[in-house]
Amino acid sequence: MNTCVQTLVSPPPSLRAVPSDGPARRLPGDLAIWFFILAELLAFGAFFIAYAFARANNVELFNEQQLALDRNAGAINTILLLTSSYFVVRAVQAAEASQGRRAAMWIAGGIACGAGFIVVKLFEYAAKFEAGVSLSSSTFHMFYLVLTFFHFMHVILGLVILAALWNNARRGRYGPGSMNGIETGAAYWHMVDLVWLILFPLVYVMR
Repeated sequence: MNTCVQTLVSPPPSLRAVPSDGPARRLPGDLAIWFFILAELLAFGAFFIAYAFARANNVELFNEQQLALDRNAGAINTILLLTSSYFVVRAVQAAEASQGRRAAMWIAGGIACGAGFIVVKLFEYAAKFEAGVSLSSSTFHMFYLVLTFFHFMHVILGLVILAALWNNARRGRYGPGSMNGIETGAAYWHMVDLVWLILFPLVYVMR
């Protein structure tokens, strides 16, 4: 009789809880930053689509003026941002291992690479302005300046965030159970890197 009752009470195998293979996955950082990143990616995406349509309607002009861009400067900046993102990844790993000073060191490296990007871009802008390039020069130059400057401002904001992360990491404020801040900042910085990885080939390289 007891066996029959247990059989009726016990849920079928398909409804029984399945043991978890590991901890539940979660988005790193604050949820709000992911909404912000999504909004920023949509904004950049709209710019990229507009650029593609404008290029399709005037391929010869875009190809001609694209050749005047400094691809070496763009390539250097690509390497700088990729390296910076790598340093930020290592900083997050160090913070998770309760190595605050090491995390601060990696973040400092990321800041240095980001600052290098700013310097290279400023020299590139100076050369363009000296050559008479402006928003009204042509449709291509308008897109070039708007897209790159919009990204440029995101890099500056990212550097401010990294500086705050560096200060907190140096003071030992990150570690297991308190990773939200550094993960949030890292997510933003990786977004900045991702946008450049699309922007550089689209504006500088693709013909």
